[in-house]
Amino acid sequence: MCGMGFSCFVLTSAPNVKSMGIYFNIRKTGIIFIILLFAGITAHAQNPVHQDTTLKAGDTIPVITDTILRIKNLNPFFTLHVDSTLQYNLEINKDESGFYWFLRNSPVGLRINKDNGVLSFKVEKSFFLSGKLKYDQEYRVHVGVQNLNDPLEKIDTFFTIVFYNTDIIASKVKPSVNSTLIVDEGDTVSFKVQCENGSFPIEHITFFANTPLKNYSVVTRCNDDFIWSPTYDFVKDTDSGKVKMLTLNFIGANRFMIRDTATVRIIVKDALNYPLAIQEYYLQVRNINTYILQLKYSFLQLDKRVKKVKSARTTFDITGSTTALTGSILSSSSNQSTQKTGKILPSVGVSLVPIKEAVAPAKVFDQNQASLIRSSIKRLDYVVRDNGLVGERDPDISRKTNKLKEELKQIQIQLIDIPIDISNNMTEEELNGYFNSPKVNKKYRLKR
Repeated sequence: MCGMGFSCFVLTSAPNVKSMGIYFNIRKTGIIFIILLFAGITAHAQNPVHQDTTLKAGDTIPVITDTILRIKNLNPFFTLHVDSTLQYNLEINKDESGFYWFLRNSPVGLRINKDNGVLSFKVEKSFFLSGKLKYDQEYRVHVGVQNLNDPLEKIDTFFTIVFYNTDIIASKVKPSVNSTLIVDEGDTVSFKVQCENGSFPIEHITFFANTPLKNYSVVTRCNDDFIWSPTYDFVKDTDSGKVKMLTLNFIGANRFMIRDTATVRIIVKDALNYPLAIQEYYLQVRNINTYILQLKYSFLQLDKRVKKVKSARTTFDITGSTTALTGSILSSSSNQSTQKTGKILPSVGVSLVPIKEAVAPAKVFDQNQASLIRSSIKRLDYVVRDNGLVGERDPDISRKTNKLKEELKQIQIQLIDIPIDISNNMTEEELNGYFNSPKVNKKYRLKR
């Protein structure tokens, strides 16, 4: 065929040849005949005078060398399943001897051989259970290769790796408290409703309880706070053991309406309503103080009547005694008329005794009533002082209030026959001044 106008050449080796825009990769040694069809004939026919560029036997074939360092097979994106293994050999366009491979910002477990650029990774499930790795999260890994002999010859690039799992992990609702709580009435229940997200996160939370509730915070999303305070009348008298069980259910659902329920049981114990108990206590103290003022005014009136009668009886007694003494003196006179007068005067003194009893009878009953009222006032004062509160949350406030009620009731029953003056024209200071005056204290002091 070489004699028919075709240009032919013979090669006895297998180098890489680039000629006339055509690359020939020759991998086996031997004789290969390469025939260029129509090229020479067409060139001679169209342009008889030209430069012959046809390769001839013995000519040197030019070799073009790739001088820029690059990674030939870098995959920009890796997707790995859990419990799988990665073995990937990165290649460069030069001899790998004398080059150093390295990784930066790599996830835990990913390694590269520094000599030959082999990426290796065993995706263990323990990495995800411990939180070191996460599913469906893009990890950007920087990879580089460096010529140890030439510091300027290097590559620094990156690829992305993502892990996935075909197992469906259920999302769960996790309140930040134990499943059972014990609280008293009036206390505040507050906790956070958390979510443990799995393959599909919880998007909405529904809440309901076995008892209608008032004044509570609504929980609709993860990490919302549930706040509720049981009122003092939450536990009824008909509830056994003075406790009431409250069940709270938090139902979380994802986009596919797959639900998870978390239950919190709250045991509410009956407790004392301290604000109301304090008001009741001070109301009872105020009632006692008002009653004491009324008793003091009644005591004042009784004491004045006793004092007035006593003054009248003393006057009669002094007058009778003076008359009798005067009669005795006059009867010893030498004058007959004077003696007669002296004999009459003692009888006058004696006649004043029934007049005294008729005009100013002894107020023994009034005096006894005044003494009884005085002792009752002292007793009520002592009871109020003895049952004083120790702070606003005195644990014995109910007992002390009942004690005040009982003592006031007993005093009122004891003095039921004594008229109590409701209105008076004296102030509290004036009544206390008269009641605690030294003269009155001395008058009604117990005598041995």
